[in-house]
Amino acid sequence: MPWLRQLSRGQRDHELARQLWQTGFHEARILASLVDELPLVTRAQMERWVLDFDSWDVCDQVCGNLFDRTPFAVDLALEWPARPQGEFVRQAGFVLMAGLALHDKGLPDSEFMKFFPLMVTYATDQRNFVKKAVNWALRGIGKRNPALRSKAIETAQQIKATYGSPTASWIANEPKENWRKNKPDLIRLNDELGRAWYNPGLLMEHLTHCCDNPAYQNLRRESSREIPLINHP
Repeated sequence: MPWLRQLSRGQRDHELARQLWQTGFHEARILASLVDELPLVTRAQMERWVLDFDSWDVCDQVCGNLFDRTPFAVDLALEWPARPQGEFVRQAGFVLMAGLALHDKGLPDSEFMKFFPLMVTYATDQRNFVKKAVNWALRGIGKRNPALRSKAIETAQQIKATYGSPTASWIANEPKENWRKNKPDLIRLNDELGRAWYNPGLLMEHLTHCCDNPAYQNLRRESSREIPLINHP
């Protein structure tokens, strides 16, 4: 992931992002979220891309690099958890909440208050990436300020009192333990796993054959240095 961020530095091209996304290639789609031009991102684009999410890290990266900075983020954070399309769409809704808590310093508390009922509603979803995203949102919002932390604790208590499932108990208990220990903010995109998983040589092979967009050539020149590959442990 650090390599992809370095590769995208100084590159902003909406058409390039579209073409990268259309490759369907894992690393290319993450790179698309890094090079897209925020003012040109539409709600329709976000609705299309979210249906293409096929892994937890593409979901986290695209939401954290791009989607949570758009003017549509709050509305879609409220809508996506209820969508029937699958695990990654619901995950994306809660990842947007977590991203807004981290990145949008000016968003009023009243907007975050709208998210807590959704956490209660979906606290029994046992799918791994959904429950982690719910937990992530609850924990991240609670770290913004004392008022939201109080509401987050109240929500965690409500979840625990309402449901007896192990999933709900984990969602409710882990944020309080995290706050108690005063750990650093865990709202982040997992760069350590990314360093192991992303294969720059394979990505360049796709970029070589994908299209004739001049921006591709810029990306290739920027990445022409020798980059060691890291195998997944």
